[in-house]
Amino acid sequence: MDTATRMAFVPGGVPFAIDRAEGAYLITPSGQRILDAGGGAIVMNIGHGRREVAEVAAREMERLTYVIPPFQTESRTRLVDRLVNNWLPPRMTRATFTSGGSESVEAALRLARQHHVAAGRTERWKVIGLDISYHGVSLGALSVGNHVGRRVGFEPILIPFPKAPSPYRILGAGPGPDPVAELERVIVEEGPDTVAAFIAEPVVGSSGGVMLPPEDYWRRAVEVCHRHGVLVIADEVMTGFGRTGKKFGVDQWGVVPDIMVGGKGLAGGYAPMGGLYATEAVVAPLAAKREDLMFYTFAGHPASCAVADKVLEIMEREELVARADKMGGVLRSRLDEEIAPLANVGEVRGLGLMLGIELVQNRETMERFPAEAKMVSRVTAEGLKRGVFFYPGGSGRAQDVVMLGPPFIINGEDIDTLVGVLAESIAAAVGR
Repeated sequence: MDTATRMAFVPGGVPFAIDRAEGAYLITPSGQRILDAGGGAIVMNIGHGRREVAEVAAREMERLTYVIPPFQTESRTRLVDRLVNNWLPPRMTRATFTSGGSESVEAALRLARQHHVAAGRTERWKVIGLDISYHGVSLGALSVGNHVGRRVGFEPILIPFPKAPSPYRILGAGPGPDPVAELERVIVEEGPDTVAAFIAEPVVGSSGGVMLPPEDYWRRAVEVCHRHGVLVIADEVMTGFGRTGKKFGVDQWGVVPDIMVGGKGLAGGYAPMGGLYATEAVVAPLAAKREDLMFYTFAGHPASCAVADKVLEIMEREELVARADKMGGVLRSRLDEEIAPLANVGEVRGLGLMLGIELVQNRETMERFPAEAKMVSRVTAEGLKRGVFFYPGGSGRAQDVVMLGPPFIINGEDIDTLVGVLAESIAAAVGR
């Protein structure tokens, strides 16, 4: 058995080899350049191979290897100050760190429960999720999410958290009931005094392939939750740090959650990094009892904090959030012109540089391809043959969605390549 086979957890599977990366491109050991149209797993923002980020990491590792997360370090302090002063929504003044998105969600679930317990509301433990959602692969995150494929087989060991109907429109389906009224119905049926929090992604990522809520959904959902004493958790792991063309997804609708989680774009792929952010009101009951939120061993690693701070500084200096909005508009226009009319494209959707193309077998009826056809995986494979990586998304009722989340530094020539290869890849995948 060779090393590549040992690395593969799928029988017969062999990992795709990448030797290095620069700018918006991945480079294979043979020298093939592959446009990273998925930004990895919708992670990259400032682009690959920034020397100044590597230099910051090296300096920090040389001066400080590791200290436990509660200790204050220069890089942690600097990062928190930058986040609170320049990035986080108003009233979000508390920050702590994790090693990634799943850990961030787990920490948010614990914080919501700990908030209510410290305030004497020990009966509040349920966290309501949406029936189309994804929040990570740890058991708590899988429990509160509802990504069909990633929950399969784990149901017996998951927490039976309730789910509210999602507000997202399913292709081919008629209008449903008011999703905010449905959320309130679930809160009331579960018993408001038993519900600790409601969690949702501002824009649904991998489970639905970039689905947007109705314009007034977030504002009304926050009002309903707060009326019943329920905390609101925004999962910004994929949408945060400029991906939608604003600093955070919730900024699209002008709402401030009680708790917010982040990952991916916080360190732009240069370090394993996630974040947990909260308002003073959430932390107040813990502070009154002098309680701490238990940390993860490698949370807020000094080098990771230094890297994240440098990534955000580059984002600010180069105005990359505005660039994500601008280039997202350019890419969306091209997709609408050249990809949306294709016979097997049901819809193009998204915000900024977080875009999804849903594939269908029949665009007149919006009939899906059979699940066993694995159509979005075929498109990804065809794209790699032609030098572009697309991120496969979707599950359940929206099973085949090509997701685009390239680095914010993508240029017009890259967009030409991306759109052309995407059209060729869809045609080749459908014709197989």
